[in-house]
Amino acid sequence: MSDPLAARPLSLPEIRLDERLHQTAERLPTRPAIRCDDVLLTFAQLDAAVSRLADTLRELTAPGGSVIGLANAFDPCFAVAYYAILRSGNTLAILNQLQSGQALAHMLRTAGVRLAFVTDDMRTRLAPELTDTDRVDLVPLPAALTPSSISAGPAAATGPRGAACVLFTSGTTGLPKGVLLSHRNLVANAAQIVRAHRLSPNSVTVNHLPSFHPMHLSSAVWSGATQVLCTDPDPVVATRLAAEVEATHYYSLPMRLAQLARDTRLRELRLDTVRAILSGGSALAPASARALTDHFGVAVMQGYGLAETSPLTHCDQPPWPRYGSVGPPVAETGCRIVDVTTRAVLPAGERGEVQVRGPQIMLGYLDTREPSPIDADGWLSTGDIGRLDQDGYLFLIDRLKDTFKYDDNLVAPAEIEQVLATHPAVADCVVVDTPDPLHGAVANALVVPRAEGVTEEGIATFLNDRVPVYQRLARVVLTASIPRGPGGKTSRAALRDLLGDPTTIQ
Repeated sequence: MSDPLAARPLSLPEIRLDERLHQTAERLPTRPAIRCDDVLLTFAQLDAAVSRLADTLRELTAPGGSVIGLANAFDPCFAVAYYAILRSGNTLAILNQLQSGQALAHMLRTAGVRLAFVTDDMRTRLAPELTDTDRVDLVPLPAALTPSSISAGPAAATGPRGAACVLFTSGTTGLPKGVLLSHRNLVANAAQIVRAHRLSPNSVTVNHLPSFHPMHLSSAVWSGATQVLCTDPDPVVATRLAAEVEATHYYSLPMRLAQLARDTRLRELRLDTVRAILSGGSALAPASARALTDHFGVAVMQGYGLAETSPLTHCDQPPWPRYGSVGPPVAETGCRIVDVTTRAVLPAGERGEVQVRGPQIMLGYLDTREPSPIDADGWLSTGDIGRLDQDGYLFLIDRLKDTFKYDDNLVAPAEIEQVLATHPAVADCVVVDTPDPLHGAVANALVVPRAEGVTEEGIATFLNDRVPVYQRLARVVLTASIPRGPGGKTSRAALRDLLGDPTTIQ
């Protein structure tokens, strides 16, 4: 069943993203905007704090605007600094607080950042990576609420189509790439998310995330929804908070929702007011989604997007989620599947590379030497392999860079991982390819066992009895843990190196 609302045209005003905050504050001044522990900011208070900091930043930055870095810490200070940087006429560079010092230093240099709001932990990681030539002033993030404490030297206003924000890719195959987004990109995506998630001034969202993603901030401000931040990593604590504040929307990560689905305390929990549980960042196993839906009676929905798309392009729809799918495209967004070799557009059901097009597509990469993934007609090649069903719902299969050929068969490691995960003794797993002189490449698995007594041969037999020959495992390696980066993602390229040197696997 398709969603009739998604087909309606969006009305996108020609405004800067920070102007929307002021509009919402005038319309809903006393409405709570952000609540985090003992901190509560109404929209009027948030708007006033943003203006105070913006005034200070105009005095500190060069004529024409500068790039100001901002750690995506899960803190109300992020919201103040995010909108203040935009309101001051500067460009914002989002810094992932979970990244390594090397990656953070790369982000600062790539974006040309001279002033950055960071956490104490980030300062520690950055200290050995920065030199005198970097000339970056690192400001404690809480200073966003007390701008008079910032000491450092008016910026020109940027129009709605001008540069607003630099997002960085996840960097799982190297150092992160800087993605340049306009106010128009961010305005469009905020409006798209509001419609897809059914947000309104009556909405109360509980965000249970390790970092503050701009999409959750911008969509709540666009709609006038209240955001409640849960900083405790325990998903049971977050669920109880959602019930306490009578949340309508519950945002979390797949790994946390999977943990909640198998937690013995789940039977004690209720979500009477929540209308949707939303997951994004990586795939959520259909079994976990079904378990939560069966228990709470609430749709568990997944979304999809990229840094290059501001980020959201797809979202499953209440009350008709399709497990294993990331849903149809959001409003004003096109999606198609093309052959990975010929680039011909494929029909429903066929697998190939996912391409998207819409008003949220980036201006381009900061490093102009990076090849653009956008063709002359505006279609962006995502690097993901997927298929569309007859109703236009997208099912992701794997990253293009992670797929490989066994003879002439395209093999997606993620599909093998899904079968491996059904083994009762497998706690975690990842599949990567290694070269094979006969078939081109073969699948291998790193597996974290749940208990003693599990054998590599037993797991290989379990898998190989359930999949076609081209998906069978040539090798299984048991390990105590699988290296994962921020957000729980793995780098299959790095794991291939580990498999090449078994002594490095513990």
